[in-house]
This record gives sequence, C-alpha cells and structure tokens, in this order.
Amino acid sequence: MRAARLLLLPQLGPLASRCRWAAPERAGKAPSRQGPPPARRPFSISQAFCRLPGGHPRETDAGSCAEAVGEEKEEDDDEGVEFGTLSNKFSSRKYYHKTTSRFQNLKLQEEGEEDLERKPRRGPRNTPYWYFLKCKALIKDDKLAEALELFEVQMLKEERVQPEESNYTVLIGGCGRVGYVKKAFRLYNDMKKRGLTPTEATYTALFNACAESPWKDSGLQSALKLRQQLKSKNEELNLITYHALLKVCALCSDLRMCFDVLKEIVHKGHVLTAETFSFLLMSCIKDSENGFRYALQVWKQMTKLGIKADSHTYNLMLRAARDCGIGDPVVASELLLRPSDENSSQLRLAPGRQKEKVKNQKKKELERAAAVQLDVEALEKQLFQESSVKPEELIQQPNKDAVWAETEPAALDSPSVAHSRTGALMMRGQNNMAPERAQLSRKQHFCNLPNLLDSRMPDAAVVSLGTVATPSDRLALMGDVEGFLNKMKEDNAEPNIKTFTLLAELVEPQSPSESSLLALLDDHKVKVDVTFFNTLIRKKSKQGDLEGAKSMLPALVKRGLSPNLQTFCSVAIACHREKDGLQLLSDLKRSGVTPNKYIYSTLIAAAVRQLDYSYLTEILRDMRNNQVPPNEVIIRQLEFAAQYPPKFDRYKSKNPYLEKIDGFRGYYYRWLKVMAGEETPHPWEKYRTAKRAVVDDNKEEAEQKQPGQK
Repeated sequence: MRAARLLLLPQLGPLASRCRWAAPERAGKAPSRQGPPPARRPFSISQAFCRLPGGHPRETDAGSCAEAVGEEKEEDDDEGVEFGTLSNKFSSRKYYHKTTSRFQNLKLQEEGEEDLERKPRRGPRNTPYWYFLKCKALIKDDKLAEALELFEVQMLKEERVQPEESNYTVLIGGCGRVGYVKKAFRLYNDMKKRGLTPTEATYTALFNACAESPWKDSGLQSALKLRQQLKSKNEELNLITYHALLKVCALCSDLRMCFDVLKEIVHKGHVLTAETFSFLLMSCIKDSENGFRYALQVWKQMTKLGIKADSHTYNLMLRAARDCGIGDPVVASELLLRPSDENSSQLRLAPGRQKEKVKNQKKKELERAAAVQLDVEALEKQLFQESSVKPEELIQQPNKDAVWAETEPAALDSPSVAHSRTGALMMRGQNNMAPERAQLSRKQHFCNLPNLLDSRMPDAAVVSLGTVATPSDRLALMGDVEGFLNKMKEDNAEPNIKTFTLLAELVEPQSPSESSLLALLDDHKVKVDVTFFNTLIRKKSKQGDLEGAKSMLPALVKRGLSPNLQTFCSVAIACHREKDGLQLLSDLKRSGVTPNKYIYSTLIAAAVRQLDYSYLTEILRDMRNNQVPPNEVIIRQLEFAAQYPPKFDRYKSKNPYLEKIDGFRGYYYRWLKVMAGEETPHPWEKYRTAKRAVVDDNKEEAEQKQPGQK
C-alpha cells in the first residue's frame, strides 16, 4: 500500500506539497465510531517529496517537513531504513577472502592495541642520543626488556622521535648478548625500512646474536644468509666483524668452516691477533676426540707468528686439556714432537701481511695473498690429515738412540728414562747418571717437565707420547701447574681465578700440585671465590671421599666465604648411602636452606646407581614436603628407576636388589599425581613484553594451523 501511494506522488504536481495524509488523532479529540484504523506508519508527503530525487526544493514546505520528522523521531526511533536510500554496508564489498576465527581475533586484538595507543606526550622531547645512553645503561644492568619497551613505546609511539642508527645498533647488541636472534633481525629489518644505513658494529652485533643463539643450527643458517647478503653488496668487513663470524663458526659449526673464514681474513689483508686464534681454539674444543691435539697445533702456528697469548687463550688451552683427547698417539707424536722445519708450511704474515698502498706493488700483494692462502690450506691439510703413519715407521726414527718405552719395560724403572705420572712423555736420559743425581731429578720432576707450549723445547729429548688418557696427563704435557704458570709469566699473561679453577679440575687428585693451589693463589694475589672451592669439593666427591669434601667447608668459611646451593650439590655427589643423603637434607633444613632441583637430582642419581629404592622413596617424600617441582631430568631418572630389568623374572629367582621395586613403583605413581612438574621456560621469555609475547604466540599458533585449512 505504501509503495502504491508513492507511485502517485509524481502525478499530484505542485499541490501535493500542501496536502497531508490523515495524521493520528491528537489527545483530547473523541475517537472515531468506526474503530481504530489499521496500524500503519504515518508518513508525510512533503517529507517524502523533499527526499525524493527530482523534487523542487523551493516548492517544499520546510515547516511541514520539520514537523513530520519530529513526530517520527518521537514514535519510531529504531526505524533506520527509509525509502529512496540504499545501504552501502554490503554494496562496497567486492572481494571475499578465506579466513579463520583465530585470525579475526588476532586482527581485532591488533586494532584494539592501536586504539589504546598512548597519546603523544606534551612538552620538550628527548633526543635520540639521550635514548641511546638510556638503553645502553639498561642493557648493562641486564634489563633488555625495559630497554626495548623504552625504545618502542616511549620513543617511537609517545614522543615520536626519529631514531638513528645508534639506537638500533645498541639494542641489536643487547639482543646479541643473550642470543635473541629473532628480535635482533626484526630490529635490523625495521632499521632498513626507515632508510638507515647499518654499520660494521650492526653486523658484528647480528653475528654475535647468531653465535649466542640457543638453537645453533638456526643461528648458523641466519649467519650464513647474512654473510651471503653482505657478499652480494660487496660490503667490506673489519677484523672485529670477522671475529664475530669466526665465533659463529666455532660455536655453531666446526673447525673446517673456521678455516674458510680464516682464509678470507688473510686474503683481505687483516692482521691476525691472539683473539683470532682464540676462536680457532674454541672450535678445537668442540672435537672431544682430537681437540687437544688440534689446539696444540694451532698454538704452535700462533707462536711461530710471534703472537703472544693472553689469559683468555691460556684458559682455552686448559679447557681443551680438560674436555678433549689427543687422538691417536702415533699421529700426535709425529705432528707435535718432530723437529721444527723452517721451510714447513705456516702462516707467513709477519713482515708484509698488511695492505700496501703503493701502486707498483699491487701485483706483489696479490701474489703474497695467494701464497698466504696456500699456507692456510697447507695448515688445514696438516691439521686434518689421516693417520698415515704406522707405529713401525715411528719406531724406526733416524735417531736410533730414541726408542719407545713400551718396547723396553725394564727401562721404566731405570733412571735413564724419565716420564710423567702415567707415561705422558718419554724422554731419553744419560746412561751414566749417578743415583743421587737421578734422585734429585725426581724431586725436581715437576719443574723440569717438557712443555709442549714452549716453542724452544728441545725436541731431541722427547722420544714419543705415551698414554695420555686423563686430564692430569694432558696438563703434564703443558708443564704441569708450575710449568704452565711459568709460561704465562713469560708472555706477561696474568692468571685469574678462572685459570686456577681450571687448574683445580686438571691436577691429579691428592697430589702436591693440588695442595699448593691455595698457596699459589696467594702468591699471585688472586682473590678466591666460592666456585674454586666448589671445584675442589666436587673432585673429592667424585672419588667417593665424603669426609674430604666436608673438610673443605671450614677452609671456605675461613676465607670469609659462604657456601651456596652449588656447594651442597657438590657434596651430594658423594652421598651414596641413604644415611648420608638424609643427613645432608636434615642439615640443610636446620640451616634454613631449601634444596633445589639440582640437589635432589644428584641424590636421585646416587640412589639409582645403588638400586636403593627405599632411599629413592625418602628423597621423593622430602621433595613433596618441600614442594619442589621436578624437572624433565628428574622425571627421566625416576622413569628409568621404575622400569623392570629386561630379563627380570621374579618367579624364577630372588633378587635382593629388586625386592622393593614394587613398593617404589606404587609410591612413585601416586607421587606423580600430586606433584606439579616444572615447565621449562622459553629462552627469550624474560626479554619479551607482555603484549608482544601474547601476539607472537598467537601468530605462531595461527601460522601452524593455517596451512592445513584450504
């Protein structure tokens, strides 16, 4: 009906503006006898006419239009659709994309964050240099999350200060120290989008982030990709940036890749330093079988170049002696004990290794760089050569006086052959040595041991390498404690507390060298710390000497130090019996110290080795009383202890060690139901802000689910 009446409007002409339809009866008038009219929405002709296209504005009655509009607002406020207008809600939408509810929620969440952005601050703004110093101070105090929030929120959003290259570089450096690779490259990409040019310090920080990454494979791939990008841009790197790249190869790859980078460093004409060789030593330490032999070979090349080692390099040699073996003794004897040949391949870099700027010598420089590169390749071949020397060939030396000690068992007891504790070095002596002189030489044995770190060592006095099986044997090859410290003194390298801590791990237990360590600390004026005593306590505990480990505690307190949880964890290694372990837990409780997961894990390992299931049950009960959540290592230990042996048959024979396993299994499964496991935190969790962490997690989950939806 309403549509039919609208069709008559154009035919009414100008008189239609003065006509009205019957309006509802006003208050005070008598109702019509015919009853109420049918319910329909009152409509004004003039209102409709003034809104229809083609109407004449001058002929409309403005007052009647306003009156009709007022009546409509009072009675029907919820009616929003009018005739003659079309909603553009759906007409403008032309494309429809597939999406998921998770992405929609994520979009709404990001829009909400944009709406909740803080308003720009009023007043004077800080300078980019001020933000650089502020972020640098926060990173120094291990407050990387606060530095990132200061940069992203206050600087960019609130004050809207245009950042500079230094602002990004200092934050990338902070992310690099903690291995936050994802954030470091995100800042790097944002830096390039703003048109800022990265510097060599920026690339150094990025490579360092890759080296410190918790996931070494991912860090290596990111570093290689960045290196390829820099090569495509023909970017020239300085020595510090190359050192960062060497660090990536040393920690994330192997020694061969380090030599590839070393070739490039030498080819570019950079001067090699002790720091360069320290990264090569770090890569040698990764090889647990031949790493010590590799480290000694790299050391010999460094000394031939006239480079003096620093304290850090000496500490790396001690780490190689502690963690790595020497490999095949035959190959090691040939490579480490043969006379030095002046014409042998080495890094000839001393006089002319720097770039010269004379135009007439450019050709000579290229030839010199090629020769040096060949020398590096020769060193690499020498380092990784296979065992091509047979024991018979090594026995038949040109010097017939030098013979193997293993071929003459009687010579071991004679004064003509001097060797270290387990035969690490076999030396020729004089056959006519007097007995008293031989006894004196034994007394001075530790001071006169040949040192493979010394390039002036008389090679003719050494026959071969014997059995080098323990860390103390490898330390003997470097002159033992006295010889090692004397070599450091020659190079003006001051030993620090880390040096003496490593020596404490390497010296033979219950030897005069171990007893003299505290006196040597005082002689070198090195301040002792708790870690040094923890190392001594751990060595005694590993030998099963519980009383000896406890005897170190008074010496620790006498030095003005207090034991920490690591100290008690070292003592727990020797608690093989239930009585000793429960006594340690009782002493900790009386001292007001709550044992941590590492102490419990050490006690559980000792109980599992003894198959003492009652001991295990008491440890689990104490963990439950102290509400210490177990970690993944503890659960793995307990699962191994709760398993029956593969060929165990309780009905065939009686095993006294496994009599109580059923009781332990029952308590262990009940214990699992009431104990909450410890969740391993993400390595980057503490460096993320709250909102950023939620958004990153949602994005990761959405990206994982989206590829499967089509």
